[in-house]
Amino acid sequence: MAKELELRGILSQQKVIVPLFYKGYDTGKHFEIDNLVEEEIILEFKSVETLLPVHKAQLITYLKLADKRLGYLINFNETLLKDGFKRVVYIF
Repeated sequence: MAKELELRGILSQQKVIVPLFYKGYDTGKHFEIDNLVEEEIILEFKSVETLLPVHKAQLITYLKLADKRLGYLINFNETLLKDGFKRVVYIF
């Protein structure tokens, strides 16, 4: 995915670390976003039989912590890749 984005001239970063704060204090913990596109869109990659609610919750958590509004869950375990895309919009 990263190579395809690069070939198309689209800025993307892999394995972006997002620190976890609690009431303004750094907990020392962090989350790792699979791919951040153009500093705006979070891509989370899965290879599972079925996307579960916990996968969506994970993406929403990342959107909140990174202060982003749009993310995609992409499940590579689909016969047709287009069937594995789930768009998630987080509105503050």
